[in-house]
Amino acid sequence: MKKIRLAIAGVGNCASSLVQGIEYYKTVEESDCIGLMHYSIGGYRPGDIDVVAAFDIDARKVGMDVSDAIFAKPNCTKTFQPEIPRKGVEVKMGPVLDGVAPHMKDYPDNQSFLVSGEKPCDIKRELEESGAEILINYMPVGSEKATRYYAQAAIDSGVAFVNCMPVFIASDQAWAEKFKEAGLPVVGDDIKSQIGATIVHRTLTKLFKDRGCKLDRTYQLNTGGNTDFLNMLNRDRLRSKKISKTEAVQSVLDEPLNADDIHIGPSDYIPWQKDNKICFLRMEARIFGDVPINLELRLSVEDSPNSGGSSIDAIRICKLALERGISGPLLEISAYTMKHPPVQYPDDVARELVERFIAGEMYDDAALALHPQILSAR
Repeated sequence: MKKIRLAIAGVGNCASSLVQGIEYYKTVEESDCIGLMHYSIGGYRPGDIDVVAAFDIDARKVGMDVSDAIFAKPNCTKTFQPEIPRKGVEVKMGPVLDGVAPHMKDYPDNQSFLVSGEKPCDIKRELEESGAEILINYMPVGSEKATRYYAQAAIDSGVAFVNCMPVFIASDQAWAEKFKEAGLPVVGDDIKSQIGATIVHRTLTKLFKDRGCKLDRTYQLNTGGNTDFLNMLNRDRLRSKKISKTEAVQSVLDEPLNADDIHIGPSDYIPWQKDNKICFLRMEARIFGDVPINLELRLSVEDSPNSGGSSIDAIRICKLALERGISGPLLEISAYTMKHPPVQYPDDVARELVERFIAGEMYDDAALALHPQILSAR
């Protein structure tokens, strides 16, 4: 049976949901498969993903089997698959670099990170010895140095890279060229949730535009109680995150809003919310006759499981690219599953392009005329 050998950088809430999901979907029939683009992509089902290496810096996770580490503090995401067989994969100590924001030491241990005293392992060697094919990056927001470290380690060890965080790798020309020259695919940047604040905001913005409604100003405020929201209390770590989320919404408009008329980003950390994310969205616009219309929306969702389906789809598409010898940024799946892809396509177009990729279809002249970036990327 074909497998996908996966390494994980950052065993936090998102990794917990991903590993739980891999096991959960082993027991679900295709007809009941909720939350995935397809039950099978290129012959690969979610249960065909094998975690073969994992890296973290928290003392409560380093040295543990990954099946136990995903439930260790400060993880607080919903447990929907409590029975995880032992993987025989020990979580290894990674380099700290800028992965821990200084202010987090001022918070209780069960909410923050406890940096292990272990010596960092040789990531390149661990990736090579584990036989990993794909490395998925779940570093905390603002971990610019750490993300680049893992991206380079992937290149050095001949491993594809799925970048779920808002540090620009796939969408950065220099990094894109590095992966292309190494013969490795890369997917990124900044994972979209299945039904999350950004995708809802983006969809409503497109609806306003398509219906001839003039959007004047909008905001998206988010609160949550996981380590991601605690980490983002340091506003200095948010630059790329705000760019990523804002661009995802602005990209569907013919003319971007002025900077003063759009605000998208985390608002506050509320510990008792745990992994529940609450989004407050407001859109102010004008309809026929220049008459005002205002929309307000409140979205409540478990943050980490909400990204799990996108991650599993990105991993499987990345495996197909490896098999087909395709290298560099995967524009189709990046546009479909990421907030800051190399090329922003409307979501319906991105899905069509992904379906074509899965089927291995060649693009006809009409498709290439509309999407010439895909030809140049190949």
